[in-house]
Amino acid sequence: MFARLARFVVRHPWWTIAAWLAAAIVIIAFSPKLSTESDQGEFLPSGYESVQAIELAEKAFPEQADMSALIVVQRSDGGKLTPADNAKVAEAAKNLSTKTYPTVKGFLTSPEAIAPNGSIQLITVPMDMATGSEAQEQSQAVKDIRAELPRQLGDGLEAKVGGEVAMFVDNEDSFTQSFMLITVATFALIIGLILLIFRAPLAAILPIIVIIATEQMSMGLIGTASKLLDFTGDDSLQIILTIVMFGVGADYYLFLLFRYRERLRAGEDRKTALISAVERVGEVITSAAAAIAVTFLVLMLASFGIFAAWGPSLAIGVVVMGITSLTLFPAILSLVGPAVFWPSKSWKTQPKGTTAARLGGMVGRRPAAIALGAGVLMVALASGAINFKSDYDFQSSFPKDTESALATEDMKKGFPAGQTTPVEVMVRSSDGQPLDKAELDAWGQQAKSLPGVGGVQPAVVSQADPTIGQVNLVLNGNPVDNDSINHVKNELGPAVHDMAPEGTEVFVGGETAIYSDINRVVNRDLSVILPVAGVLIALILLALLRSVVAPLYLVPAVLLGFAATLGSAVYVFQGLLGQPGEVFHLPIMLYLFVLAIGTDYNILMTARLREEAKAGHEPRKAAALAVEHGGPTVAAAGLILAGTFSVMLLAKVSMLQQMGFSIALGIALSAFIMAIFLVPGVTALLGRKAWWPGHGADSQKELKPADTRDDLAPTGSR
Repeated sequence: MFARLARFVVRHPWWTIAAWLAAAIVIIAFSPKLSTESDQGEFLPSGYESVQAIELAEKAFPEQADMSALIVVQRSDGGKLTPADNAKVAEAAKNLSTKTYPTVKGFLTSPEAIAPNGSIQLITVPMDMATGSEAQEQSQAVKDIRAELPRQLGDGLEAKVGGEVAMFVDNEDSFTQSFMLITVATFALIIGLILLIFRAPLAAILPIIVIIATEQMSMGLIGTASKLLDFTGDDSLQIILTIVMFGVGADYYLFLLFRYRERLRAGEDRKTALISAVERVGEVITSAAAAIAVTFLVLMLASFGIFAAWGPSLAIGVVVMGITSLTLFPAILSLVGPAVFWPSKSWKTQPKGTTAARLGGMVGRRPAAIALGAGVLMVALASGAINFKSDYDFQSSFPKDTESALATEDMKKGFPAGQTTPVEVMVRSSDGQPLDKAELDAWGQQAKSLPGVGGVQPAVVSQADPTIGQVNLVLNGNPVDNDSINHVKNELGPAVHDMAPEGTEVFVGGETAIYSDINRVVNRDLSVILPVAGVLIALILLALLRSVVAPLYLVPAVLLGFAATLGSAVYVFQGLLGQPGEVFHLPIMLYLFVLAIGTDYNILMTARLREEAKAGHEPRKAAALAVEHGGPTVAAAGLILAGTFSVMLLAKVSMLQQMGFSIALGIALSAFIMAIFLVPGVTALLGRKAWWPGHGADSQKELKPADTRDDLAPTGSR
């Protein structure tokens, strides 16, 4: 199949390019766009209590704002607010309410908004959810309010605007600058490293152009799939898709280019060399793309909606990139020919005594020591995963000198840390009788005595449905740190249920409860998708290698790489840097980029090991040649992909730094430890048993004469 495809693409490049462009134009022009959602709670299954609390609140209090900003007012001299100051603050809120700001529903303050110690007074600014152009108007509204406050408050008072909307405004620049920096650095790194490897400008620029075009086609297909499968993406999907597309696209491009150069060095003409290259890597790219796509599709088993949307979206991107790699890339190379390597002439000669040859020789001579050393290192790193802790405090990862961050710190001078993010307890009458606000307030005062509760906000009863009320409990600690999330999940939530007012049922909601449920659902999802992905990867390896034995050690090796990466992150961030934990979705990101994409390198190396065994080499010699021939490709692809993620360390947001370091390290472990040392070492030790029950190691009949000559010769770096 791959031989026929290779001959058609290479001999009819213009037809191939025209067909690809026609398909891209139709897909991009007529496909619907993917809709996105930014609220994490929207992706939880409806059976979770925090979601039920949200649904009750939307029904009972439809007039409530979707989000809010918070103005924190204090005296400029740091003293207590006087009655005259309180009156001035109330007058300022009244005056601001007469002005029109996009999405703003009012400015609210009251005696309850004055801190018990008298140092702080709050003005709440409820706002509607804003999307698209409204989001820009909302951002400008926050900036305008900040400019207006000094005029309204006059001398002696100062104010800072905080809250979720203001945090978004302040941190938007950090995100924008970080992603712009990452994008530019990624392009520069990919181009720079390919230039360093091949010393050819065209070879470096070509993949960037093709991958960008392929990503646009993929987004069109993803939009269509979202309508057919009824899923919604989150704001991070486009960024993740871009990284995946550049990651696998660069990998497959290098797989093809290295093989093309290898066949040219073997003396084949430009067309024959390209046909041989596509035929040889076709099975590898198809198997790798299938393994990654299937691994991503397993995410559809996840209960958390974000993961379920990532699955088909990323799988589509990988499949389209795989097709592009076997059609568009070869068609362009067919037209360009060896000029892709211009001005370098190194493609014409076989290098001697390379690092890859020395490493291959070392693996061939001492496979047991190499495999044992690599295995011990990976197990040692993996042991750190036992102490993994999730961190949901996104705000702590942003710069601490923004106005919203300073407002949060000022507010803590007079209010509990959880003042702006209370635990929202929805109370519903179980006998159909209307609720009494006084009784709810009395119940709230009882709840105030529960451990971890620092205050209670006044109860409210729904006018639309008086059988539903709400009591907000304010936590003493940071409402989105691990301690508070676990406290709500394990202690406060059950205690609130136990003391529910007679004749009612309660539902614990709010951001802390949402993260508590996200913690549950993410743990459940990982326990399902990891074993299922392992089984499916094993089946794909079984089909590729025609071996039952090889998958038995290759799949555990892939899972070990995942665990080693997670453990390394724990050692660095929780241990060395003393951080409270890793961003909560780090395990799933490692699943996407380390377990899934890292499988590429094992597939490439095992396919080369099998090829060398087919050439008639004894196991240790086959391992040495596989590392010598396949090692440079794996190293180059791993270096580029790890480098791509490592540029995230340049971001100002610590969450991105965690992800960048962890994924880059995981890719490096997969490429440089697993694929080059552990897998060849174990395969050499197992010998011909590694390919049982297949007979690939006993036959050379599938190889052409040119193949045998080339593979038996010491080729160096190809």
